[in-house]
Amino acid sequence: MRQITTEDIAHVTLGATLLGTGGGGDPYIGALMARQAIERFGPVDVVDAADLDPDGLVVAVAIVGAPTVIIERVPAGAEFVESLRAMGRYLGRDPVAIMPIEVGGMNTLIPMATAAEVGLPLIDADGMGRAFPEIGMTVFTLAGLPATPITVSDEKGNLGIFETVDNRTAEILGRTAVVQLGMANAVSQYPMTARQCVDSAIHGSLSYCTELGRMLASARDGSPSALDELLDFAGGRRIFNGKITDIDRRATDGFTRGTCDIEHFDDPLRSMRLLIQNELLVAIDNGTPVLTPPDLICVLDHENAQPITTETLAYGQRVDVIALPAARQWHRDGFLDVVGPRAFGYDLDYVPFGRN
Repeated sequence: MRQITTEDIAHVTLGATLLGTGGGGDPYIGALMARQAIERFGPVDVVDAADLDPDGLVVAVAIVGAPTVIIERVPAGAEFVESLRAMGRYLGRDPVAIMPIEVGGMNTLIPMATAAEVGLPLIDADGMGRAFPEIGMTVFTLAGLPATPITVSDEKGNLGIFETVDNRTAEILGRTAVVQLGMANAVSQYPMTARQCVDSAIHGSLSYCTELGRMLASARDGSPSALDELLDFAGGRRIFNGKITDIDRRATDGFTRGTCDIEHFDDPLRSMRLLIQNELLVAIDNGTPVLTPPDLICVLDHENAQPITTETLAYGQRVDVIALPAARQWHRDGFLDVVGPRAFGYDLDYVPFGRN
């Protein structure tokens, strides 16, 4: 067992920003919440699911909504604790640990803040290995685990609890509730036993996130080899670099949707378009799709290799686009139905990582 202290927050935040693939909510806000909670309540214990009581209750805590809205509507913090406690009341037993549903963006740090406040350990695992925009887009869905019951809470004290027959319906009802409550709310979801977590989660993802953050910090601080080391460590590659020439971004139906166009540094006739639905989902190089979900598209500042979120992409930015492979747990039967391009409404075939 190890602990997360305030000294770890910067590295976790950088790694979460990268794995958020542009989405997952503003990690800076999440970092402030995690730092404040740890300073007030003490460090967070990080545990492996296998070390818990196999029958103990594990719950994922997250924020659901549009990243562009979260910038303006900063969470209060109490709503996450209330959603967790409501889950315990509804199920008639208390959780033994909290798990991040995704190891990307704000939803890596909010569970950390909640764990500190309620005095529970945080599991070194998640359900995505990155960030995805929909509740059902997890390896838990592939494993047949239900996302519900889900508890939805806002900062005013409004609270809703519902169960559904499948995880697709959980997304529809959950997103509808979030839209009506202001497009950025706390949820507790995917209640499961520690044994089920052991069998189905992506393990070691929080540690992986932290290590990526350390490498990004080295790149920011001037290490010329840090980015290459990160790509070697993660099995990633550069796929484009250039200047952003157009950005279209809008909040609709509980998501941030849009496109980002990048002109190549060395060839003005070559361009890349990135398709956005909270996260960066598809990379199209001169009309040819070269990267699709579940693999990761990350946009970095060309000067210091720092990851850029979708809500802060801007005209004129000089950027590098890198690709990272999805966690191996995604490559099971049925994964394209859950997180392939068509699951997001794109009439595209999956492009296996490394083909282009």
